[in-house]
Amino acid sequence: MKNDVYRSYLNSPFRSIKHSTYFKSYEHFFEKYRGKEFTFVEIGVLGGGSLFMWRDYFGPKARIVGIDVNPNAKKWEREGFEIYIGSQSDKDFWKEVKKEIGNIDVVLDDGGHTYEQQIITVESLLDSMNDGGIIVVEDTHTSYMYGFGPKKFSFIKYVKNKIDQINFRFAFKDLKQKEERRIWSIEIVESMIAFRIDKVASHEVSIPTDNKGEDDTSEDLRYGDVKSIHYLKKLSKKLAFLKNLSFLRNIFYKVLYFLSSKKFNAKEYFKN
Repeated sequence: MKNDVYRSYLNSPFRSIKHSTYFKSYEHFFEKYRGKEFTFVEIGVLGGGSLFMWRDYFGPKARIVGIDVNPNAKKWEREGFEIYIGSQSDKDFWKEVKKEIGNIDVVLDDGGHTYEQQIITVESLLDSMNDGGIIVVEDTHTSYMYGFGPKKFSFIKYVKNKIDQINFRFAFKDLKQKEERRIWSIEIVESMIAFRIDKVASHEVSIPTDNKGEDDTSEDLRYGDVKSIHYLKKLSKKLAFLKNLSFLRNIFYKVLYFLSSKKFNAKEYFKN
């Protein structure tokens, strides 16, 4: 395996345990920070092996901060790391840590992997991220396992909710849903989810634009091959008078979309 993160992992003088698929993802997410001066926060550092791995990989300019619930991890401070002891599911703990650390560029959550820990960590640190920063939560496969929390509140379901909230930034006129503007994008790889921060892009208002080029007046046939959708689009124009009767309109559309789902040709891709 030709991977600098993996070499740093092997070079660490203390034990660390990682899944083989993680090193490619680490390289993908973190390569641009090598040799840079930035603040890196890792949650879950007890054995110390990962701290030395990241120091070797990022270089001496990186400020490496470790978080662990076990007081024994404090010993790594004598090696030049900043260590804070507390529970990642404790919101008050994060408030105190953020006061001490200040703004953060990169977070890697390799802590307890419970849904509560993962969610509270992300929610607690989003407002402390520098623009262009990234929060990476690993071992997200626990969302499909028992023993990490109630499944209806799994981390993956939290992420799916965030995907909806990011898309609700679009200029929907009829939806009054919570928008997520602290996160610009979400990237998924096996067992990891990354939240990228771009404060300008995530606060941009979505409005239609037109380049004012010549219109050749061609007929729009984009829905022609899906008859049910094509029919609904035409019908919606005829039902414009219902815009002030939202209750009746919503019921009517729900019935129509239910009927159209009967002929939906991509159902097979929704099977587990």
